[in-house]
Amino acid sequence: MAQSLATPVAPSLSLISTSFASFKSKSASTSLSFSTFNPPKVVIRCARVGGVEIPNNKRVQYSLQYIHGIGRTRALEILNDLKMENKITKDLTEDELILLRDEVSKYMIEGDLRRFNALAIRRLKEIQCYRGIRHIQGLPCRGQRTKNNCRTLKGKKVAIAGKKKAPR
Repeated sequence: MAQSLATPVAPSLSLISTSFASFKSKSASTSLSFSTFNPPKVVIRCARVGGVEIPNNKRVQYSLQYIHGIGRTRALEILNDLKMENKITKDLTEDELILLRDEVSKYMIEGDLRRFNALAIRRLKEIQCYRGIRHIQGLPCRGQRTKNNCRTLKGKKVAIAGKKKAPR
């Protein structure tokens, strides 16, 4: 344990290791005091747009794509409408963030979009149209083949008991 305290884990902990080394050399004192150790204050400012915390270390165009309902085209469209420069998110001023939030709120995003899609699928299921039936059965409804693929919708393969492979 003494070895783990004597070696610094991070540069900010070097003060602990030096004070511990001086403590070991004195060995008369029985208490260890860290009153001079003040950890550096880390300011983490997350930009919150459309109810989602978007990453700070990426450009605005790519940060906006973390919001459900905003892709490449819509992110570029938002930046062009605002005539905003595509800079890193953490460099945005408060005024730019407010403008960005107002522009994003004009679109159907996140919970509203998910609710809209769920209602559309529920309506298809209720009227028992072809697409609704495929949703109920958990099969693809856009014309894809189902003999070999579509494992995402069908789930894991299930072996059929009693079925033998044809001899070659």
